[in-house]
Amino acid sequence: MKRKLVLKPFVVPTLYTIFAVVVIISLFLSIQVVEEKENLTYVNESILDEYVPVVNLEEKLIRPFTDTSVTILSNYYDYQSSQEEQENSILYHENTYIQNTGINYHADNSFDIVSVLSGEVIEVEDKELLGTSVTIRHDNELISVYQSLGEVSVKKGDKVTTGQVIGKSGSCDLITDSKNNLHFELYVNGTIADPENYYDKKLNEF
Repeated sequence: MKRKLVLKPFVVPTLYTIFAVVVIISLFLSIQVVEEKENLTYVNESILDEYVPVVNLEEKLIRPFTDTSVTILSNYYDYQSSQEEQENSILYHENTYIQNTGINYHADNSFDIVSVLSGEVIEVEDKELLGTSVTIRHDNELISVYQSLGEVSVKKGDKVTTGQVIGKSGSCDLITDSKNNLHFELYVNGTIADPENYYDKKLNEF
């Protein structure tokens, strides 16, 4: 004969009490989660729009001057160029012919020298033959060197922007044909290069 299960009088109220406590706790936790979500700050389009990348590959290399009267006095020496171009790329100093490692620019009047790209000034010093020199390191393993300056308006450690004036043209012992000169050199990935091949190019085109 099967025995019939009989609950004691206090069991049912206890179960209802436990159930009620569980419901109350669940509601309390739900309210806390909602409040926490309301206090969160989410990334929005305005925040993303303010982000500036470290390397701007769209930035273009400009010429180291803005004066339209500036012309080339002597070119970069290229082993693969024509004989006429090579002859215009030889410098002469104290009975010695020197292959030009940059481009010599000049004008009849003093002109501003500007940074070809944004970067950091890593050196300002006087060179024996090429006079006062400023070296700037840019993104994408690029270094620009400005020599034969008459005035310098930056110092080592300065951050400069594209087109910022860093000095003025001047003279030096190696370039005697003009008093308003700039000897400009460009290093791409550690190798000296002809600047004329890189002007107006974006960094991602190097």
